Amino acid sequence: MLSAADFKPVALSDRDFFYKHYQSYRQVHSDNTFTNMVCWNDYAHYRYAFVEGCLVLSSTIAEMTRFRPPIGPRNPELLADVLRLAAKSGEEHPFVILDPETKDWIAGLYPDLQFYAERKYFEYVYLASDLAELPGKKYLTIRHQLNKFQKTCMPHIEMISEENLDKIKDFLDLWCDWKDCDSDPVLASEKEAVSFALSHYEELQLSGLAIRANGKIGAMSLFEELNDDTALVHFEKGLPDCRGIYRAVNAETARILARNYIYINRESDMGVQGIREAKTRYHPHHMVEVHLLKRDELEKVL
Repeated sequence: MLSAADFKPVALSDRDFFYKHYQSYRQVHSDNTFTNMVCWNDYAHYRYAFVEGCLVLSSTIAEMTRFRPPIGPRNPELLADVLRLAAKSGEEHPFVILDPETKDWIAGLYPDLQFYAERKYFEYVYLASDLAELPGKKYLTIRHQLNKFQKTCMPHIEMISEENLDKIKDFLDLWCDWKDCDSDPVLASEKEAVSFALSHYEELQLSGLAIRANGKIGAMSLFEELNDDTALVHFEKGLPDCRGIYRAVNAETARILARNYIYINRESDMGVQGIREAKTRYHPHHMVEVHLLKRDELEKVL
């Protein structure tokens, strides 16, 4: 029977293992990706077990642990083991489901379970061509803002590489000074996550771009493949010095990704109203929904 002792921390050296496993079991939500876990590990303390060809993940934030369904061949017995582990957690909602097919599978096995949608973790997925081309009236305001940025800020686009990584890290420090990261634990953790991604840029096999506005780096993005038709933008950061620079980094990233992908996942809004409004303004094609299970309900069905 699966136990907490079977889990070990996600480490940078596990990258190839996760990559190979996800080639067979495509992911649709960023929170299961290796890059997300290893970069945010100091905050969410990701752990994993590999059992009977299945990957089982957990995360622990503020000493509260959540588990996820096994990723691999459908195995009802292993699922029951994970659910039992979750039921022992002190977390009120100790089990999180990040894709609809797995939700349907669990619902079929446990018809009495109630699933609770967690809107703040829903991820926004867009047509790559929409973000790259900004077609039609619905993007008219964004196109106007981009045109003004192009005229006033003399932008220069460059891919992130060993040659400019130090400059990108300097930019991140400026961004954190502007956001006052040290006063907000989540922002401080986000800075650490981005710093980790930049420090291990080649090992993680990430891609990214930077925009210089009036000669200085004013924005950056980091991205990679999520699955065969979807790219994932992990981080997008910009300084306020040049109005419209967030619009620009979004568009330039999309123009690169639209060459190879149908969709772009730009992650969740974390329940922040301003971020929700900004992401909605780009008209997502669909959302990747997230559902939770309650501990007391798990106790009843197991």
